[in-house]
Amino acid sequence: MIPVLMFLALFALVFAGVPVAFALIVVSVGFGYSVFGDLIFLQLYGPLLSTASNFVLAAIPLFIFMGAILERSGIAKRLFQALQLWMGGLPGGLALSTIAMCAIFAAASGVVGAVEIVVGLMAIPAMMKAGYRNDLIAGTICAGGSLGTIIPPSVIVVVYASIAQLSIGQLFAASILPGLLMVVFFIGYVLLRSILKPSDAPKLPIEERSVPAADKIRITLTALLPPLALIVMVLGSLLAGAASATEAAAVGAAGTVILALMFRELTPKLLIDALGVTLRITAMIMLVVAGGTMFTSIFAVTGGGALVRETVGSIGYGNAGTIAFFLFVVFLAGFVLDWVSIVLIFIPIFTPVVNASGIDPVWFAMMVLVVIQTSYLTPPMAPSIFYLRSIAPRSMTYGQMYKGVLPFVVAQMLVLVVVILFPEIATWLPSILVGL
Repeated sequence: MIPVLMFLALFALVFAGVPVAFALIVVSVGFGYSVFGDLIFLQLYGPLLSTASNFVLAAIPLFIFMGAILERSGIAKRLFQALQLWMGGLPGGLALSTIAMCAIFAAASGVVGAVEIVVGLMAIPAMMKAGYRNDLIAGTICAGGSLGTIIPPSVIVVVYASIAQLSIGQLFAASILPGLLMVVFFIGYVLLRSILKPSDAPKLPIEERSVPAADKIRITLTALLPPLALIVMVLGSLLAGAASATEAAAVGAAGTVILALMFRELTPKLLIDALGVTLRITAMIMLVVAGGTMFTSIFAVTGGGALVRETVGSIGYGNAGTIAFFLFVVFLAGFVLDWVSIVLIFIPIFTPVVNASGIDPVWFAMMVLVVIQTSYLTPPMAPSIFYLRSIAPRSMTYGQMYKGVLPFVVAQMLVLVVVILFPEIATWLPSILVGL
């Protein structure tokens, strides 16, 4: 019963308002002491040491630093202006520009919260001025921000690969097509709604998007080339096998600093702020990683693995039942836990069963990541809503925010269905990399 009681105690502490990292550590030490006594610290030392010495996790602060520099420099602002010039005349043009901006920014930074805040600060005033409905504004910003979950180079993918002992390059390759499919579904919904109800998303006035062709091309090139250069440097070097994840992240971080220097945006204050954000977010993630490692260690040695195998066996329906059960658990956990906690708690528990069942671990990883992305939008945890609330005007209510994200949650679930029915969407690109 100890594994079951551990989860009950964990959720009780989380609902009581205890930060997830501390709840994981308290539960691990408490139940571990009841089993091992004074040897508990020796039991926990091994998992903590292996986590602290994991070279792959060193990529996390570098990706966060990239996002922090992009967030504070003028690169994002110029990109948004260029996208408006091209998309502003389409139905829902500003919303389409926002989603495209989020996709590009996510591919250049890999940090979820930074994408939503940076784009939201620019897009919300523009869409409100154009007369967009609040629920569409909220849903577009939150859904666009969620793209940082799956579009590489995602920090979530780095953590997942480290925990599941998978190739980061293969997971990045596997997430490209599902990420693009997600963008297509988001754009499809915005276009459909804008065509059916033009008053919900008016076109941008022609005087705000009409510029000479030469200026339009110049603005586009200066706005698009920097983030595209970052994407090529990071993903290109990683997928080509020229660099490890940590080395690719270091290249991206250096490239971001160089771009900020070129645009004369890099000031001592900007650099100090970016380093401060990097330190805070990295410390938060690594504390949860430490707590999650301790939790899964005690869970495993007290019979948790056997409990999971027995539960899956009692469900039946073979691999389909196993996948459905695991995804359902992740979906439920997403209501109360953040993505770091979900990956750190459940993936070490699921991975042995997935491997023993012969399920493709890369395919399974993509399904889990899509489900985790839905948890970014679904209440009551809904990190996207909390990010949006911190930058949205008071006239935008929580009811409008929740209403706005629901169609995008449906779009995410449709992507999950497509990935389930057509595994090649997740496995084709990784198979090409293996062949190379």
